[in-house]
Amino acid sequence: MRVVLVHGSVGNGPIAWAPVQRLVEHFELVVPNRGGYPPGPLLDRIDFAKQAAELAPLLADGAHLVGHSYGGVIALLMAARRPEAIYSLTVSEPPAFALARGNPEVARLVSRLAELFEGRAPDPAEFLRRFGEIVGSAPAVIDPLPADLEQGIRALMVERPPWEAEIPVDAIAGTPFRKLVISGGHSPAFDAVCDVLAERIGAERAVLPGAGHRVPRAPGYLELLQGFLSR
Repeated sequence: MRVVLVHGSVGNGPIAWAPVQRLVEHFELVVPNRGGYPPGPLLDRIDFAKQAAELAPLLADGAHLVGHSYGGVIALLMAARRPEAIYSLTVSEPPAFALARGNPEVARLVSRLAELFEGRAPDPAEFLRRFGEIVGSAPAVIDPLPADLEQGIRALMVERPPWEAEIPVDAIAGTPFRKLVISGGHSPAFDAVCDVLAERIGAERAVLPGAGHRVPRAPGYLELLQGFLSR
């Protein structure tokens, strides 16, 4: 059975989903590299809505759909776009901040991210360091940056702000497939978004601490995902 894995920012598909590669023993894994990420060329602009349309055909006649971070926003839009092709939907910490408008923690996080993106620190390494501090990923910054990592950071820098995404929660809630929403328990803002999303789409809810925003690397993620997909 097919499983489509949509990666978030900075790392491409194989890097982001390395922790779940053992799923290949049970499923057909489809791990695309989103436009702008290696090995493809860097783009001037990356838009979650456009990429949802580009990736939707990967669902083929039916697939489980899994998305993390920015890829979680894309996965939600894909699920609304092609609900008939979804067996199940799993998202971890999608930055769908518009769902929790009015929450002070969410507002604070969005403000810090907006300031970073509008300021556009010219140095990719510094941008990544500041981004990691804000979202709770704390990536190791290598000097000099490997070419693929630098491209991934520059792709992040041109992504359309995910807080502009309007998630069609009512359309997703009305679908029969099972849903799972996961957070890392490190950020009140991400927890709030995940709580609202899970409630509004009728999803199962899980919290996996230990890896910050890099939820697929958290202890127990592989086992939780495999069990959910197998059910």
